[in-house]
Amino acid sequence: MLIRLHQQGRLSAVARDYQDGAHVELHRHDEAQFLYAARGLMRLVTAAGAWVIPPTQAVWIPPGVEHQIFMSGQVEMRTLFIAAEAAPATLDGCCVLAVSPLLRELILRAIQLEEVETGEHRVLVQRLILHEIAALEHMPLHLPLPDDRRLRSICLALLQAPEQGRTLDDWGLEVGASSRTLARLFARELGMSFNDWRQQLRLTEALPRLLAGQSVQRVATDLGYGSGRAFSAMFRRLLGENPREYVASLGQLATLEKE
Repeated sequence: MLIRLHQQGRLSAVARDYQDGAHVELHRHDEAQFLYAARGLMRLVTAAGAWVIPPTQAVWIPPGVEHQIFMSGQVEMRTLFIAAEAAPATLDGCCVLAVSPLLRELILRAIQLEEVETGEHRVLVQRLILHEIAALEHMPLHLPLPDDRRLRSICLALLQAPEQGRTLDDWGLEVGASSRTLARLFARELGMSFNDWRQQLRLTEALPRLLAGQSVQRVATDLGYGSGRAFSAMFRRLLGENPREYVASLGQLATLEKE
């Protein structure tokens, strides 16, 4: 499905709600898309990789990028479609962005103003939205996928079982390459080490489980961590909060959205 902008505007705001497990099939837009959920968790998948989008974050999708979206929990999607010529020049690829409280309110206001075809108020809100988007912090919630067949087989196997603890030496024996060759390929194709990629994978797997109410210890065990403390240390290093603080902040956000 293709959603287009109003002819007289640079930005269009759309509100849609989805049930748990809903799937938006592979599609693309002529415009850039700023995909944000006031509630629930989304996974964006493209040919280049996957991104997980909790309620406090959004994902930027450049014009023309084919993508599909998977919903976890009840999702209240609040999304912006932005004309290519109005998109911030710094955002040239898909990325997860930390949504500021101001931008969250601006998105909700833009949706309210969507029925107004013209007006200075709407123009000012749109202009401020674009400035806010350009200044957002990038979040480490991207899981890139490689082209090399050996790396891809490793990554796909870990996607099926992220708790696996095999080393690069172990994987090398399975795919027919030395650990040094695999390490070099990870750095060249994905821009990160094998351990960093596996850590990113486990983080993206942990978020929907935590938001579904699973305990930190259970999530840590299921994802191959020796202790909840080790898992929490990884979580804090990447997202700036421990798992319990992060989930609690999302609960507070959901309460504010309903008020």
